[in-house]
Amino acid sequence: MHTSSVQQNILSELDHELASTRRVLERVPHDQADYRPHPKSMTLWQLATHVVNLLAFKQLFVQHASRDFLDPNGPKPGPTPTSQEELLARFDEYSATLRQALQATDDEQLTDSFRLHRGEHTLFDWPKATAIRLMGLNHSIHHRGQLTVYLRLLDIPIPGLYGPSADEQ
Repeated sequence: MHTSSVQQNILSELDHELASTRRVLERVPHDQADYRPHPKSMTLWQLATHVVNLLAFKQLFVQHASRDFLDPNGPKPGPTPTSQEELLARFDEYSATLRQALQATDDEQLTDSFRLHRGEHTLFDWPKATAIRLMGLNHSIHHRGQLTVYLRLLDIPIPGLYGPSADEQ
């Protein structure tokens, strides 16, 4: 009987989603960075950058016990990428760092708690594996889905994510 660890399951899921996310990011045109489908929506570039920066957030879940949004010394994303090349380079760097952090952990550490808070107000306090899946992977997949809608509205072909897209049929 083959047993699989929580860590290995997360790594497998992460690898699949990172490959899919990179295919979407490769199609984000910097020359349309200011596009937004609605006044309340992020711009195309803000959304693409957010998808990339979420990778560093996931790494926090793995390596730390908490994060206070009010802490002025808390980790912050780097400057906004100014080209698709910079965006993809950051994606690749953050992806590799996240994978290394996950590989250096184990199932027992992934059951430790991670608390996300704003001062005394707790946003969530979950086992690290849960935080990685819900606020890490699922959160990224949600924003990647938004990004594919932006691309569709800009008439940019969508890559297949869980099978062929309408553009690949």
